[in-house]
Amino acid sequence: MADRLVHIVDDAEVLADAGDLTMVCVLTGFLDAGKSAELAASHLAELSDGKVVATFDVDALHDYRARRPPVTFVRDHYVDYEAPRLVVRALRDTGGTPFLLLTGPEPDIRWEAFARAVREVVDHFGVARVVSLGAVPMAVPHTRPIAITPHANRPDLVPGESPWQGELRVPASAQALLEIRLGEWGLDALGFVAHIPHYLAQMEYPQAALVLLEHLEIGGHLTIDLGDLRESAEITETEVDRYLSSHDEVGDVVRGLEQQYDSFREAEAAGSSLLAGDEPLPTGEEIGSAFEAFLADLDDQSKNDGDDPGWEER
Repeated sequence: MADRLVHIVDDAEVLADAGDLTMVCVLTGFLDAGKSAELAASHLAELSDGKVVATFDVDALHDYRARRPPVTFVRDHYVDYEAPRLVVRALRDTGGTPFLLLTGPEPDIRWEAFARAVREVVDHFGVARVVSLGAVPMAVPHTRPIAITPHANRPDLVPGESPWQGELRVPASAQALLEIRLGEWGLDALGFVAHIPHYLAQMEYPQAALVLLEHLEIGGHLTIDLGDLRESAEITETEVDRYLSSHDEVGDVVRGLEQQYDSFREAEAAGSSLLAGDEPLPTGEEIGSAFEAFLADLDDQSKNDGDDPGWEER
């Protein structure tokens, strides 16, 4: 069944000097708050001229009614249908080290078959490790360091300390299942999930993409030039701060999140309850109403200021 889902191009020349080969996995959609993982994947793809070495049968994996691809209508006809693509590219990092990048929309169906197809790619190219990147919205302020949840299918593969000490039941993803299945097959898989301020989860958030790639350098044994991405992150941070400085009601919500965040960290450091006492947390209605206006105003700014790359609609 796997051979019906993936077509592998046997291109030995592209990966001729690949020894300790990493495959980076970024599946967009569910696990991509702030489009952070997608931005990270785009940055990786721009490091070198890549060649597609494997393609997946998207028609067998994608629900077109749930996630409709865009198409352009010009006066009286349709053009530029943007078909979803799920592919593996052979790339090189800043130091010239080869790696693979699996990217595209997360499969809506047939996750088990998809995992078997990915295993075929891993076996064919002799991939040493699969590293996934993702991002989730969290009730955290953008003024504090971006937290990362590392994970792996073997304890000794987990880089760094996990912020979670207990057990959580969360919605599954194709990337999560893939990591589990690869572990069952004796193949190494690890990953990083960035925690995105939930009020910024609907816009591009390059700050988190930057942090994800910094962790990828460690977990994936890669070297990545992050200069352009760092510049984009600084522009975005400046624009958000500028907005907050002129909108007190939104700033109040952020300060409430800061207070809750700092209390949580203090309690954690002291080894006491991680519930952070009785510090007030803004209600869902307060956050929602304030940041609906926040995002709407940012959208208006992007329409009125086409020269501002931080808010240009992509």
